[in-house]
Amino acid sequence: MSETTRGFPLSEFERRTAALQDGLARAGLGALLLTTEADVSYVTGFATRFWESPTRPWFLALPLAGEPVAVIPAIGAACMARSGVREIRTWPSPDLVDDGVGLLAQTLLEVVPAGGRIGLPMGPETHLRMPLADFERLRTAVAPLTFRDATAVVRRVREVKSAAEVAKIRAACRVADRAFVRLPEIAGPGVPLDVVFRGFQIACLDAGADRVAYLAGAAGPGGYADVISPATTEPLAPGDVLMLDTGVVRDGYFCDFDRNVAIGKPGDAVRRAHALLHAAVEAGLEALLPGMTAEALHRAMAGAIEARGGIAAPGRFGHGLGLQLTEWPSLMPGDGTVLREGMVLTLEPAVMLGPDRLMVAEENIVVQADGAELLSTRAPPELPVI
Repeated sequence: MSETTRGFPLSEFERRTAALQDGLARAGLGALLLTTEADVSYVTGFATRFWESPTRPWFLALPLAGEPVAVIPAIGAACMARSGVREIRTWPSPDLVDDGVGLLAQTLLEVVPAGGRIGLPMGPETHLRMPLADFERLRTAVAPLTFRDATAVVRRVREVKSAAEVAKIRAACRVADRAFVRLPEIAGPGVPLDVVFRGFQIACLDAGADRVAYLAGAAGPGGYADVISPATTEPLAPGDVLMLDTGVVRDGYFCDFDRNVAIGKPGDAVRRAHALLHAAVEAGLEALLPGMTAEALHRAMAGAIEARGGIAAPGRFGHGLGLQLTEWPSLMPGDGTVLREGMVLTLEPAVMLGPDRLMVAEENIVVQADGAELLSTRAPPELPVI
């Protein structure tokens, strides 16, 4: 699929629907109810920034057999119809008395066999995007139908990406790659960090991003204190390490990787930390094979840091990636998720430079039959200097 190709063929959504319905059958569920942007988009391709408004709920009912049924506010009917969904039921939202609950209940009672169970994602990294009071009304309205956790059903299907999805993520990575090449034009001694942030976001948009959904970073002498803060007005100074971590979106799919640069000549500790991170990523790339677990991949990266005398930071060393900035699994101790061919992951080791200083590296990869394939352009082994 070309980097400029938008959307997916209908066959992609038919494949996803069939895979989810197979999971429903194996779990003994009669239908799947989806309410979040990523899940609804995954099944339908429905794309709109209107999700930013919390006023209206959006529902998708996927029966055990047949096509999905969209139960949505009337304002979204034309957009949903362009996605290829053929059965669209609407109501004039917002409705302060019944904001879609009655219509959704009627739909579920039609598509779920009597006494059946409705799957709903309920586990970690899921949420219910509708008022809790309305959900309680829905439970009463569909009785004796009941709701059961369908997290595993959705997760097992979504965590493995098709070749077409991988192409979207690769295109998003290329956008960020092009923006990072321009970082020396944007950052330098005396430039306030918030100006760097704004300039980098402009560079991402110029490079082809639809939006810069996530940008975090930090700068400080000898490393930085955290990796999620917004920009301050503090100017960059010689001796600082600057880190930018971006999640740009291209045609609905995220990249998520960072880059570190030194402002002026870096100190020995910073250069050594960058080398440790490069070695940790390399260890992850070399170790990764389908069938290993998420925690084993974490262990390979943390072990590479510790074997070279470094201190691995606590927490996870990467995660899944796709329609969301972070997806299942987490590369961390205790996550026994088996990594499968087609999973897209971030490799994100972190090393401590002191009690309140760290450095983090991050790359995006896809799991192939013979190992890892980089989607982001690999960071250089030596810390770049601006």
